[in-house]
Amino acid sequence: MARLHLFDLDGTLLHGTTAPVEISRQLGLESETVALDQALGAGLIGPPEYAAQVYELWADLTEAHVTAAFDGAPWLARIREVWAEIREAGDYCAVVSLSPSFFVERLVGWGAHAAHGSRFPAVPFTEPVDPAGVLSAAAKVRIADRLCEEFGVTRADCVAYGDSLSDKDLFGVVPISVAVNADRHLSGLSTHTYMGRDLWEAYEMVLHAR
Repeated sequence: MARLHLFDLDGTLLHGTTAPVEISRQLGLESETVALDQALGAGLIGPPEYAAQVYELWADLTEAHVTAAFDGAPWLARIREVWAEIREAGDYCAVVSLSPSFFVERLVGWGAHAAHGSRFPAVPFTEPVDPAGVLSAAAKVRIADRLCEEFGVTRADCVAYGDSLSDKDLFGVVPISVAVNADRHLSGLSTHTYMGRDLWEAYEMVLHAR
């Protein structure tokens, strides 16, 4: 049976940062977004409030800013190699993230079968962000189920990789999970724990686990 590998983005594929922080850095608004990340991580605000506030910060955002943020971000090493190996094995890989869709979807170009983020309008913004399109921890599970159906697998065939509270629900419904540079919210929940900056090393932990 094929397996579906589900990757979080912020703090997982991106080391020590989030896509919104990297985007905001291009606009000189890094500290404001770090503060929003901390409020979200502490549960002081929810994903819809977070999305509305970063949307306001990004009034002057252009496609060039997004490209620079993506290209300059501190990605884990060997992401593309891991996804190529997953494809070669006949398995599937997808990214499911609370970060904006216009950033997350770029990872399809790196070899992900699918990439889902919170639905934001196209850049530059000419319309508001719809709170209904903003993802949550529970939405990650719903998307995982939809991907399972699409790829002909079940939750029992899934491996999840994540680092924080937004991954907690998904870790609770799949049999194999890797806490990657994770915070306290995933303590004791994952089947494997990885600290480092090379995705291949995290992938190797579950290569033969079933």
